[in-house]
Parts: sequence; C-alpha cells; structure tokens
Amino acid sequence: MKQLVQNLRTGETLLLEVPAPMVRKGCVLIQTHKSLISSGTERMLLNFGKASLLQKARLQPAQVKQAIDKIRSNGFFPTIQKIYHKLDQLLPLGYCNVGHVLEVGDGVHDIQVGDRVVSNGPHAEIICVPRNLVAKVPENVFDEAAVFTVIGAVALNAVRLISPGLGETVVVMGLGLVGLMTADLLKINGCQVIGIDPDDNRRAIAAAKGFISIDPETVDPEKYIAQITSEIGADAVIIASTSQSHQVVAQAAAMSRKRGKIVLIGTADLQLDRAAFYHKELTFQVASSYGPGRYDAQYEQHGMDYPLPYVRWTENRNFQAILQLLSSGVLDPTYLISDRVDLEDYKTAYAKLQASETIAILLYYAVKPSTSRSVQMLSKSFTGSKGVIGIIGAGHFTAMTMLPLLKDQCIKCIASAKGLSSTHLARKHGIPFATTDYQTILDDPEVDLVMITTRHDLHASITIQALEAGKHVFVEKPITLNQQDLTHLINTLHQQTKKTKTQTPTLTVGFNRRQSPHAQKMKALLGQSVMNVVITVNAGFVPKSAWIHDRAIGGGRILGEGCHLMDLIIYLTGSLITAVCLNAMDLDPSETTDNASILIKCANGSTGVVNYFSNGHSAYPKERIEVYSLGRTLILDDFKTLTGFGFKGFSKSKSAQNKGHKEAFAALMHAVKNGGESVIPFHEIVNSAAASLAALESLKQKAWINI
Repeated sequence: MKQLVQNLRTGETLLLEVPAPMVRKGCVLIQTHKSLISSGTERMLLNFGKASLLQKARLQPAQVKQAIDKIRSNGFFPTIQKIYHKLDQLLPLGYCNVGHVLEVGDGVHDIQVGDRVVSNGPHAEIICVPRNLVAKVPENVFDEAAVFTVIGAVALNAVRLISPGLGETVVVMGLGLVGLMTADLLKINGCQVIGIDPDDNRRAIAAAKGFISIDPETVDPEKYIAQITSEIGADAVIIASTSQSHQVVAQAAAMSRKRGKIVLIGTADLQLDRAAFYHKELTFQVASSYGPGRYDAQYEQHGMDYPLPYVRWTENRNFQAILQLLSSGVLDPTYLISDRVDLEDYKTAYAKLQASETIAILLYYAVKPSTSRSVQMLSKSFTGSKGVIGIIGAGHFTAMTMLPLLKDQCIKCIASAKGLSSTHLARKHGIPFATTDYQTILDDPEVDLVMITTRHDLHASITIQALEAGKHVFVEKPITLNQQDLTHLINTLHQQTKKTKTQTPTLTVGFNRRQSPHAQKMKALLGQSVMNVVITVNAGFVPKSAWIHDRAIGGGRILGEGCHLMDLIIYLTGSLITAVCLNAMDLDPSETTDNASILIKCANGSTGVVNYFSNGHSAYPKERIEVYSLGRTLILDDFKTLTGFGFKGFSKSKSAQNKGHKEAFAALMHAVKNGGESVIPFHEIVNSAAASLAALESLKQKAWINI
C-alpha cells in the first residue's frame, strides 16, 4: 500500500510503498476513501522539516536543554548521533481520514466489516486505528463532509472549554481551517463571532459566512472589541493561530472582559502577564486536541471509555457530535475545500499548501489498494547462507544500536506492526524485505536467526514461536513478564533440543554488559573469589504515562531493565542467585516502581545490591559498579573507567563508553554460524529472569524470596 510521510531532517515529503498493517486487538482496519490535508498543522511540519538544525533548535528550546544535559553525561558525539537519528525518522502525515472497515480486531463488537467510518488515521491507503478513535458515519453524510470530523472535534473541544452562552461575543484569533470551523461551531451556539487574521483571503471566507473579521495590521483589535462590546470586552477568546510570540496571549487578555476565558488550540509562547490576568481574573486553558481521552493510553490504546455521567464529552463522543451536526445539515464545512487531488499527485497538493489561500485539500485514494503485508525493497539471494537474520521490531534500539553493528551480516527481512518504521530501516540499511507479519520471518526456511526487539510483552510469545520454528533466537531483555511464560519457554527449548537433529536452536538474551571488555577484565581480576557487588544506576526520570510503566506491556523498569544488572552479578560472581529482597522508596510501592534497592544472595556466598533510582540528576553518570573481595576493590564508572585497588599490576584503565553491544553481537553471530554453546548459558538466563520476577514478589510480600 502507499503512505505519505515526511523526513523530519530534510523536510522532504515522500509517497512510499509500505506493507499493509495487520488488524490488532481492540483496533479496526480501514481502507481509506479520502483524507484531509490540514493547511496549518501540515504546513508547520513541512516548515520545521525544511529548517536548518540551528533553526530547529530555536523552535525547540526545551529539547535543547535536554540535549545539553545529555552531552554533559554521555558526551558530545553520542548525543549528536541520537539527535540526528531522531531527525532522520519518517513522520506519518495526516490525521483526518474517512473509509470503510476491512477487518475488526478482537474486543471490538460495535463496528462491523463494511461500515463507513472516520478516524484520526494518517494519509495511507490502509490504516489500523484503535476503536475509541473511530466513529461510524451516518448514511446521509458524504465522505467530503465526513473527512472534516476530526478537525471539527479539535474545534469543538475548544468551544466546550469556554462554555459559550447565547449572545456572547467570542473572538477567534487565526482563521485557518481550525479557526474557521471554530467560528462555525460558535455561530451554531448563538454567539457573535469576531475573527482576527492578517490574511485577506481568509477574512473574505469568514465574511462570506457572516462572521465579523478584522485585519490586525490595520485595525487595533483591542479598541475594536471594546467598541463593539460597549467597553465590556470579549466573553471568550479562542487562539487558533500558530505563533512563537507571547504577544498573542497578551493581546487575547487585553481583548477579554473581566473574568473572561482564553483557550489556546494553536501555538504561542506562554509567558503570561500576571498583572493582566490578575486584574481581570482571567481563565486560561490549553485545549488538548480532540478532547478528554487524548494521549491517555488506557482510553486510546486499551479501549477503556470514560463513564458518560462523569465525562460527558470524550474525544470519540466529540467525533459523534460533529457527525450528528453534519447529518442534520447544521454544519457543512465543504466550503473550506481548496483543492481535490489524487494521492499519486501529492506533490501538487503540498506545493499548493504553501499558498495562503489554501485552507484544506482533499486527497482521493485508489479503489483497490495493495493489501500485501510484505514489500520487497531489493533483490538479493540468501541461498546456502548461514546466519541469515530476520528482525522483528524496528524501534530505537534496532535503529541506533543493532543495525549499525550488524551492517556486514545477512539480514533478509525486518518486521514492524505498522510497517513504516520497518520500511524506513529496510531502505536505509539495504534489507530486501519489510513486513507487518512477523510470521513471514518464522516461516522462511532461509532465516535461521530471529532477532526480537519488540515491546516487552511480546518477547516471550514470539521467542517461543521462533524456537518452535527451529530458529536460533536473540531477544532483547526482559525475556518474560511473568512466571507462566518463563515456564513455557523453558519447556519449549527443552523440547526443541530433544527433537532437533541438526544444530540445536540457541537462545540469547540481550545481556550485553557481561560482554563489555570492562566487565570481562573485572572477572579476570576477581577470579573465583566470594565477593560483594554494588551496582548503582542513575536511570533517569520516565513519565508514569510511558509504556514501560504499564505492568502488562512494559513490566516496569525493575523487571524491564533490572534483569540486566541481575545478569551482570551472576556473571561477575560466577554463581546463580538464590534469594532476593526488594525495598522501594515509594510510600505506596507498586510493581512498576523505579526507585528501589534489591538485596541479592548468591549460591557461592557472594552478595549483591542493585540500587535503581530515577530521581537523580541527569548530568550525573548513569552506572557505577563496585566490587569488594579479599581486600581488593574494583570500581567501574559508566563503562568508561575501571579503577582497581589492591591488584598487582593493575590500577586503572580507560576507554570510550563500551557496554559490550559490539562484542555481544559478534559472539552471537559466531555461535550461529559455527555452532557450539549459546553465548549465555540458558540456566543463567532463566536465573536472572526468575530473580527479577522474585524481586517484584518480594515487594508484595515484604520479605526475602527464595529462587
């Protein structure tokens, strides 16, 4: 299928052939009829992409501060590399879509195949959208009107926030697509609407619809509003313009009456003048897109609706309200359509986007798009090759770490759920196939190594499927989020080992730290002694809304990342962990806490402590490992500097940061191609997973847990 994207680094708009997505649980698969190019949002994205790196930095001052902190802790070149990677991604364009349903995912019961629906899907021939972001279109509403639903919901949410009363005066600053739809909705509410925009064409459109509109460059808005309201001021101001200046909000405050309301749905610098807001007791609010539920993963991704008696208007109910207005004929936004263009002629559409008279452009789609879930990028033979790789997962780790280190290896296919990220990485790294169906990789007889870098909840199930298919497996940590999957995994590997007549399938987990030259030097210096190991991780703050904190998907940071540190203790001590006890700082600790200390007992008498903290300063180094044994001490600072005390012939070694990724992948490929034992003994993989799960159980029981 075809999809429109933008390269954030170059600003180039591309129409790519990407694999069609598969329907997911709680989602709806839709074939697009039409989608709407929003002049404001998409013009802003295009201008950002075309800006120089310095100009981009000026537009994102908060990100610049974060980058400076990263440079202080991680160094200049690694930070710049991450910035360039972030900018080198392909951004899906579009968020106003109408089409018909092709498939319905598990858990969706009120939408049927064939239903005509709207969604916030991108400019793509086939899209997969969560149920709460989809609404049915009434039969009497044509596609050209329905495609405005999502933009209409943005405007409607802003209107709801000011709670307009009949006869009130409301100012709309910015008469672009959102601004004009906002004005329409305010008029339906019985308000006197005054639009402000310097563009002659936009003011003419507003005037044709019966709205008062003024040019701020020739008329003083504050004086005009005072005059037209008998010195009272506007009851409310909705800012729908895009600006980097704080003067926009200051002007809105000046136009407002005492105890008036200001709502921002565009962009502006929020340096609020306290005096203006204090004397008038003004209310200021930033509207969040389509309404309550937006950016809430539980609502959008997991389909958990807010109860109507308590949250009357969610984003989906706002979609429905706009569709109802369209159906009744009270609202008709089709006058805003500037052009109608076929998807294939997208360059014409985006060229017109730069013209000020362009408000909205409709994209028309092919009647029968390709539904293939695999796309061939180039032709390449893998016949007779060993170590042919199929990658499942195309996220940050795959792009930034794994693929650069595997550049000389035979990678045949890469899979991702939505298809765009895998297509981008396949194009960039010369991988012949991109797919949205990872089963394609498992069924391919030429692929003998499957590398899994998906979100954590899929690690165990895909690993089990890959082992059952007779593949060697590399899976990023953690290998599992629960004991049941761990037991299933153990049984699967044992069964495959018994029935495989050729090379036994091996399992490797991404515990790269044990492969670091620093860690290997530590083990060589320490020998077989009993020791105390203290690992302190300055993990950094991650918002609670992030997927890693979702127990069902990410498992929490202790489970998701702490297993790394458990494995390192197993490696250094040369002994399995026999018991753990976790203590969390939180007053009401949960399994997803990320401020905790874990006490560890090992079979050979060694002990360990893992301090995992997210409340430290970002400029402080991330990891520190201390080992005490037989009157000797080793300290490894952030995998850069190893210092020894009491060791003959060794006191200090330094290098660039090396956490062992290169060495780990080299060892993996050698084992797959040449046979032999797994890079990490399976019983140690199981032990680190069991110890991580036991740590969470310890938190529940407030006691030591034996393994």
